[in-house]
Amino acid sequence: MRRRRLLATGTLAALAGCLTPAESTEDRTGSELVEAAIETRLELTDLQARRHLTAETPAETTTQTESISRRPPAEKRRTVLRSDDGDPPTGTVSVTNREISWDYYPEENFVWKRYHPNKVVADGPRLVLRDLLEDYELTYDGTDTVDGRETHRIDAVPTGTGLSDDADGRAIELLVGETVYRIPLGGSSDTDASAESENGTENGTENETETTDDELDGEELAVSRTVWIDDEFSYPIKERDVVRDGDGTLLHRLTVTYEDLAINDGLDPDTFVYEPPEDAEVGTLGDEPEGIYESREAAATTVPYEIPDPDVPDAYELDRVTVVDNVRQSGPVTTLWYVDSDRPDQEISVAVLTDQQFKPNLLEETEIDGHTAYRRRGRIDSYFWTCSDLSYEVSSVTVEEPLVDVAASIGCS
Repeated sequence: MRRRRLLATGTLAALAGCLTPAESTEDRTGSELVEAAIETRLELTDLQARRHLTAETPAETTTQTESISRRPPAEKRRTVLRSDDGDPPTGTVSVTNREISWDYYPEENFVWKRYHPNKVVADGPRLVLRDLLEDYELTYDGTDTVDGRETHRIDAVPTGTGLSDDADGRAIELLVGETVYRIPLGGSSDTDASAESENGTENGTENETETTDDELDGEELAVSRTVWIDDEFSYPIKERDVVRDGDGTLLHRLTVTYEDLAINDGLDPDTFVYEPPEDAEVGTLGDEPEGIYESREAAATTVPYEIPDPDVPDAYELDRVTVVDNVRQSGPVTTLWYVDSDRPDQEISVAVLTDQQFKPNLLEETEIDGHTAYRRRGRIDSYFWTCSDLSYEVSSVTVEEPLVDVAASIGCS
């Protein structure tokens, strides 16, 4: 029998700031505690912990221990310290920063190096927390002790089915600690997967994600979730998610616990750069950037077209300009990245392409400053249009209506 595997499809990102002790939780509701947890995530600058995962199915129980380091919104490091089933094996390392990801597989002594300079990082887990707040009935169930810390236990039952629908079909999305686990309902793949990746897009096209090799019948499923939120800083440090069929039979139980949690203690910048073992084989994926520049002027010397200078909201500043030679384009792709320096996951990207990549029939037609444009709504909001020989894309995971103004400032002349 093939083991049911769970796919981690997103990693919780948070914003810069300083954590402050939470207000008294006396007489607060489950909803208020989850709202406080969301606010805490917005103030998180870095995190280190040891993470224990236990996955149970009718066939077996497996456990895994990892060390994790995070610097939101995009930088993360994970090392598997122990894995009792070898999937992934002990010694597996995953490191990600804005431009590159490394995945080291010790049994093969092999490293995949993935370039993704134009990935828009979506704060998927925080959005899932928001869904938890809006789509679940939350009940405060008193205090408990986790790793020597006082916590508040919240039980959550979906007001609907607890299912999500997307391009990959129906699924259950469960937020467990720093990770969103996605259990597909219907359809299958032969891919073995248990990995983390950021939710994001690469120049308007959804990044490929691994799929799991088992599916469940979503017609009669009962989903329940329990979250333990640390009393001092309103930070979730344990979660248990349970899926049962209509007869009450256990299908999945996931439990994640954080130990030795350190928040905002600072991290070495080299934490998010990986040096493979000298004797390891290294394979590469993705488009290596021709250059990453600090200004439009520097990038302009490398491309055959004019780089726009869009009007962005006052809080945003140009963070970087990436230039990539994409095999699907007849010329280079230039992307300007604007970031709110006080809240790093508040990001706007403006891409210039030599060839149209978006598909109008799959998008909502609209008008910007008298010109036809197309909009994609969702966790990443985007506008697309063409002008003369160029195609433009404006995207953000957090900004909605201001994107119209950003796009209008570029226009089509």
